[in-house]
Amino acid sequence: MASARTTGTAVRPTGAQAHHPQPGATAPARARDWAEIQERMLVPLYEAVYDRLEVGPASSVLGLGCRSGLALLLAAGRGAQVAGQEPREELRELAHGRRLRVCAGFRPTAAVPRSAHSLVTVFDQLPGAAAPGPVVAEAARLALPGGHVVLAVWGPPERCASAPVLDVARRMAGRTTARDPFELSAPGALEDLLAPAGLRPAGGGRVACPFAYADIDSAVRGLLSTGLFDSAEEFSGASLVAKELEEALQPYLRPDGSVRMENVFRYLVAERPRR
Repeated sequence: MASARTTGTAVRPTGAQAHHPQPGATAPARARDWAEIQERMLVPLYEAVYDRLEVGPASSVLGLGCRSGLALLLAAGRGAQVAGQEPREELRELAHGRRLRVCAGFRPTAAVPRSAHSLVTVFDQLPGAAAPGPVVAEAARLALPGGHVVLAVWGPPERCASAPVLDVARRMAGRTTARDPFELSAPGALEDLLAPAGLRPAGGGRVACPFAYADIDSAVRGLLSTGLFDSAEEFSGASLVAKELEEALQPYLRPDGSVRMENVFRYLVAERPRR
């Protein structure tokens, strides 16, 4: 497996460097960790998609599961009209602080038709989703005829150094409903979601998205903010999950105390036919 493992002996934080994330962090704290630590890891993915589809002033971009809205900010910086849909209130509040129009869900009105966007992105909602089909169907409904939907997932696990770290979530979730974040990374799995939603494939690509953190504490907090470890925390306890994460991250710890894992994400572009 490709990884950013350093040569020599891994350095373990000690003394003043050692700091353990608060077990059972509150939802607002997790939201801040996402916005301040984890969200930037996917910027190469966002930019690659926007370059591919030439997002600009003529674009209307909707982010489904947009979290605190960094991807929308990048699209707005290109001149696009942007909006988001995010079910978690604490993340919506952060997006509102960035002056983004983000709602819990959209209802069609005469003034704002349900299908009103030239591009609908699902950057972060599919990995680990219990029911990816309805998410893709919703994205298709919100896209203009002739518009595009972009779905993103992790790349092949053998190309993602974070795979063994994410496996902590599976191992510690017991018999709960934790999903494999690589389930839709299998060949053809993402494409199989298109036809039932009335979409057709229109290309795609892979993007390198290294996960780089200042220290172990930041790495643990950032990974926990993804939501992929929620079931594990509920089953095994937040303190034990944090401890297991620290152990799993040791091979990626650098001599200066930072953490880096080389990962690949995959995106699929789909088109909503004009009829």
